[in-house]
Amino acid sequence: MSNTTEIPPLGVTYEGKLTHEVSGGEGPWLPFDKVKHYTNAFIRQNGKILLGYKKRGFGLGLYNGFGGKVEPGETSAQAAVRELEEEAGITAPLRRCGSLFFILQGLEAAFCIEIFVAEEYEGTIIETDEMGPEWFSDGSDPSSDLPPIPLKQMWADDEFWMPMFLNNRMFVGRGDFSEDGKMLKYWFGEQIL
Repeated sequence: MSNTTEIPPLGVTYEGKLTHEVSGGEGPWLPFDKVKHYTNAFIRQNGKILLGYKKRGFGLGLYNGFGGKVEPGETSAQAAVRELEEEAGITAPLRRCGSLFFILQGLEAAFCIEIFVAEEYEGTIIETDEMGPEWFSDGSDPSSDLPPIPLKQMWADDEFWMPMFLNNRMFVGRGDFSEDGKMLKYWFGEQIL
């Protein structure tokens, strides 16, 4: 299953070594000229994970972490902290755990998304006009009465990198999507520093 010799697709950036975990799809990778930088942050603690239900804008109707665009003069880490506070009302000692690269047909730029996680947070979780926060079981506690992570209501690529994330492994990957959100081609691997 793992293959250390496969070369990742253009757009996937990493340090150290990679192990190829999963790939699929057909045809060539989609071309891109521009790249925009984004963040996505998750809170995991005591066998549960905090996700947000997207109530407006890009990704409407899907569950995801909390995040958005990296503003000029901001680092990815600073943007992740800001977005988590704006979308869920909390602050957290976030650490980077992955990097994802996406292309959606019809959009002018590709997405480079730095993924962050924290095991603790401060403040009171609130619902905002953009996100509705909900706790789910991360699968590590069989006695949990929380619902499982709603992968069928998330981006199609999440099922491929989420296992690495849940096992505390650094990951990288790329997904190419059609205009209607169907995944055309994908590649995901573990980053070994």
